[in-house]
Amino acid sequence: MAATAESIAARAGELAARREPFVHATVVRAQHPTSARAGDTALLLPGGELQGFVGGNCVESSVREYGLQVLASGEPLLLRVLPGEPSHRTEEGAVEVSNPCLSGGAIEIFLQPRIPAPRVVVVGGAPVAQALAALGPGVGFDVELADGDAAQPRAGDAALIVASHGKAEEGALEAALRAGVPYVALVASEVRGAAVLDSLDVDDVLRSRVYTPAGLQLGARTPGEIALSIFAQLVQERATARAGAQNRAHTGGVPGPSTPQPKTAVDPVCGMSVPAVESSLHLEHNGVTVYFCSPGCRAAFRKDPERYALST
Repeated sequence: MAATAESIAARAGELAARREPFVHATVVRAQHPTSARAGDTALLLPGGELQGFVGGNCVESSVREYGLQVLASGEPLLLRVLPGEPSHRTEEGAVEVSNPCLSGGAIEIFLQPRIPAPRVVVVGGAPVAQALAALGPGVGFDVELADGDAAQPRAGDAALIVASHGKAEEGALEAALRAGVPYVALVASEVRGAAVLDSLDVDDVLRSRVYTPAGLQLGARTPGEIALSIFAQLVQERATARAGAQNRAHTGGVPGPSTPQPKTAVDPVCGMSVPAVESSLHLEHNGVTVYFCSPGCRAAFRKDPERYALST
């Protein structure tokens, strides 16, 4: 059964509720004889699976390729696909792709990344914790309040902030440090914070990663001001980490934890660029995985593989 606009919307809601990233692809303009119409929509998942309809196989291949790039960058993109020799032309916010498999027409598809807000686990129910929960969404974070014993920090979290004023602090801090949460903070005075750090069952390297007293030193006094200072510090640390990752990438160092750009391959039949993912059409030939933009190209290759030079 073909996906309907309602089913696509429901599926998008399910993915968002599970905090799973995806790209929402919407046809904004279609020129005959393309098979899609303005308003057709689909969802692209991180593995390259496309749910819905935004065009035939050749168009879907470009949607996969540029949709995965959008998912990696987090920036929306207008994709225009038209017939012609393989080529692409980019400008800010848009790309035009020529596809030799198209029989005519042109299509424009808006690719909108839907990436869940970074999760921040806040331990406690005191006024500072409540202020963090209230302020977080406004600065782009998904704040989850938790009891210390029930907190389940994950490596993909943006932060764990303990604001429970002495209740179940150590276990939550240790779990976050061992999980590799990048920002771990404790709301406490310098004296009490030092005592809590000394009691943690982790090595000195991990112990040194805890920010306490939490937040930038802004002279904060009220719960709201303290929450603001903590988010300011979190934003600052995330920006520093991004800059460091970019610098390592530019200098050839070890890349940081940013999302990697998807790999691509070249269809040996038509020359189109194709995402090198399991969901793309492909086959094995002489121990090499060969990717294709459409069933027609795959069939042509199967019929006479020696005719086409492979890039391995």
